[in-house]
Order: sequence, then structure tokens, then C-alpha cells
Amino acid sequence: MIPAFSPGELYGSVPELADICNLRTEKLFGVFSENMGPEQYIALAKRIGKAIEEGVDGIVVGHGTDTMHHTAAILTFMVQNPPVPIVMVGSQRSSDRPSSDAAINLINAVKSAAEGDIAEVLVCMFGPTSDQYCLLHRGTRVRKMHSSYRSTFRTIGDIPVALVDQNNIEHLRQDYSRRRDDRNVTINTAFEDKVTILYYYPGMRPDIVDAIVNAGYRGIVIAGTGLGHINKPLYPAIERAAQKGVHIYMTVQTLWGYVQMYVYETGREIMELGVVPAANMLPETAYMKLCWALGQTDDADEIKKIMLTPVRDEITQREPYNGYLVLQGAIPEVQEFLRKTKR
Repeated sequence: MIPAFSPGELYGSVPELADICNLRTEKLFGVFSENMGPEQYIALAKRIGKAIEEGVDGIVVGHGTDTMHHTAAILTFMVQNPPVPIVMVGSQRSSDRPSSDAAINLINAVKSAAEGDIAEVLVCMFGPTSDQYCLLHRGTRVRKMHSSYRSTFRTIGDIPVALVDQNNIEHLRQDYSRRRDDRNVTINTAFEDKVTILYYYPGMRPDIVDAIVNAGYRGIVIAGTGLGHINKPLYPAIERAAQKGVHIYMTVQTLWGYVQMYVYETGREIMELGVVPAANMLPETAYMKLCWALGQTDDADEIKKIMLTPVRDEITQREPYNGYLVLQGAIPEVQEFLRKTKR
């Protein structure tokens, strides 16, 4: 499912694909990724289910990079327990530019879908800034982290599933779902679009929360500060929202780390208002999961059960020691590391 290309055009522009697999292509939408939404998510999930029934050995989804992590997250919830790899791929630079990452990303994505044994929703994009290899990221833990770098996609709070180049797929972890011979897959395309992400900032006023509730929204994901905090002036509006049946979940805008609302009095107070901590779910992943959960039920206990029961690592029990690496340029130890690393 690579938009806008026929198999012949793909083989002509990226001849390496002919050595990997037989391709069948289909264009589902002709939209920029910022225009992806429930209509496209549902249609894509259903078409993936149909393709699996038809006997494909792997699926590649071409997608714009700006919201690819959103689509990867919702597909993880809508398409569960697939027997084959579902690999999302895009490019940061167009194929007519000498520095384009389009061909390498596509080659590695097709190889992962055709030959790999990781039967999950994955994102395949540049690993380092060079063209050495791509990384396979789990759909619920990946995020676009730079507006223009080719190595923009990163697994947050964990490590990627695998490293892939034209010659090899090297697994970086073993806790993945394996490829199977059956055609069984669970497709659940429930979706409620009256959900929003509220990015907290100092001085936020309660009328924002009231306006969201008055507009009929059924769910709010808060990206709170620190361990999951908001200011006290918001408390009455949050309480009113919860009393009206709005489902409110807390994530952290730091991206790395867990919501820890028992540590400070602020967190405990916020929970008493009806806000549910969402562990280490990324804000965008929590948003997609709440849309999916509310599409199925409005029962608060059932929503909470769905939200806090991991489907595929959107919540992890811990972050690995090497799951958080931010290299700050100019400091001596980083400069030494860069001098020793192949660029």
C-alpha cells in the first residue's frame, strides 16, 4: 500500500525491491499526513485486515512523516495480533533530492515486511544521520523528534525492536510477536473523535477546560508538567468535567518517564478530582487509545480497564537503562563519543 506508485514504477525507481519480493500496490488516500483522521484510520485498518485475509506475507504503508506516529499508534489498537509485519514508512526528504532517504527507507521497510518475523505495527525510518541502517520502532512508543533531520524518529522510553539494512535484520529485543502462518487478525475500528490533548502551561485558565466540556468532548488527555501536574486554578473546572462524565487521563510533557501522582500533594489532589494517571504512555498514544476506548463504551471502569491494559507496550513496567539517551552537543564526553563514532 504505497500511495501514487504502481509496482512497475516502484521497481523502476528502486530496482533493489525486485530482489526482495513481489509487490502489489494500492493507493488508499491522496492526502498530506496532517489531514489523516478517523475516516482514514478506519479505512486503512479495514483494508489491512482484508489484505491479511487475502494471504499477503507482509504489508508496507507509505505515510507522511508528520503524523506517522499517530497513525502507527491507532493501527496498533485497531489491528491486533496480526500474523504478518505491518511496516509504516515515509521520507523526510523528497526522492528528487540527492540527500533523500526515500529509497533506503522503502528498501528496508519492504525487507522487514517480506522477510522479517516481527508481526506487529512498526515504523521503519533512518537510524543515524547517515544511510547505514534503519530502525524498526514499535507503533505505540515512537515519535517524530526533529522537524527536518532524516533520523527524526525515535523510540521513547524504550529501545527499538530491530535494526535493519539491505543485508540483515538485527533484533534488539526478543519480546515481539512472531510471524505466523494463519490468517487470523482482530480488527476493531471503534473511534470517538470528541477527545483532545490539553498541553498544560503555567497560568492556564479554567475556562479552557470548561469550553472543551461545553463543546461536547468526552475525553481529555492532559500533558502535565513534571510527574503529572497542573495548577490549582484548574481544579474546579477539572472536577466539573469529571462530574459531567468526561474521562480525563494524565500524561507527561517530558515524554520520557512516568506519571507519578502519589509523590506530591498536587498529584494526589488531581487524582481525587477524577484524573487517572496513564503511566508512561506518550500523550499522542494516550490520545489515540482514549479515542479508541471511547468508541467502544462510556463506562468509566471499562474505559479505565482498556486504557491501562497494554496492547503493545504503550505502557511498560520500567524503562531500560538505555531507553533514555539525549546527547547534548559541546560537552566533553559527548564530543569524545562523536569523534569515535562513524558519521
